[in-house]
Amino acid sequence: MAGSMAAAGMARAGLRQRVCRRTLRGGLPGLGGGRAAAGWSRPAPGGEVQYCAELVRKRDYEGFLCSLLLPAESRTSAFALRAFNVELAQIKDSITQKTTGLMRMQFWREAVENIYCDNPPHQPVATELWRAVRRHNLTKMWFMKIIDEREKNLDDRAYHNIQELEMYAENTQSALLYLTLEMLGVRDIHADHAASHIGKAQGIVTCLRATPYHSARQKVFLPMDICMLHGVSQEDFIRGKQEKNVRDVIYDIASQAHIHLEHARSFSKKVPVKAYPAFFCTVALDDYLCNMRKVDFNIFHPSLQKKSTLLPLHLYIRSWKKTY
Repeated sequence: MAGSMAAAGMARAGLRQRVCRRTLRGGLPGLGGGRAAAGWSRPAPGGEVQYCAELVRKRDYEGFLCSLLLPAESRTSAFALRAFNVELAQIKDSITQKTTGLMRMQFWREAVENIYCDNPPHQPVATELWRAVRRHNLTKMWFMKIIDEREKNLDDRAYHNIQELEMYAENTQSALLYLTLEMLGVRDIHADHAASHIGKAQGIVTCLRATPYHSARQKVFLPMDICMLHGVSQEDFIRGKQEKNVRDVIYDIASQAHIHLEHARSFSKKVPVKAYPAFFCTVALDDYLCNMRKVDFNIFHPSLQKKSTLLPLHLYIRSWKKTY
């Protein structure tokens, strides 16, 4: 296993930025997560919440279940945040040209700018996100980090090394957790430290889970340094090989995710209990890593592609025990 990496304490920006680059006037065609943003009209009162919750349920089922376990005053905001993440995440898989992806990312960048000027575009996710920002005084910097990092990730190339994958995870998954903590009213350095490690574990596991999907489309994004260490090529994954050296690559990457989870838990006594609901995503991560061990790190095993029917129960037990 690779050694544990020390996480720097995350500084939070307390002041909102009030300067808008420009005001959106109805959006740009084709920029709202694959739809025409200009065609959106505001749903009936409460419609935005339902839209966000349904989008998350369909596209991020584990995130949907975790959001249900948040306190009522944070739940609708969490759906908005995760819907925002879904909108960004699905851009890469829905485009054939990078230029289109850049335009869609720019729509969301400008949407966030205008949200912080109290002038959100007429798009359900943006409208509900605006309410979440007002309700919880969320830090703009984290939204921009998520957009910037996902924009850089539009290039179809593998990560050069595990550190590059961890940096991507820090600026996307960890940033989502920092915002979730703010929704819970938690601003604590130890909670931030845990969020950093859990987010990195989440990013690594997400990369592993997507490997069969991407390999079937002639794409491999796994860290090249670990592949080279074991003499494995991208072609080996594209062909779905299951030799020991291929499984050793998966073992090394999965081990790094496990290390981050263990590190996050090593100082759980210093993390406010109020922050624990933000970290229930660790349940799904534990389940996946455990199931991977059962199939000897064969990333292509069919069982790894099935939805866990016991996940809701495991989540409930973890929330009842008040642990992460």
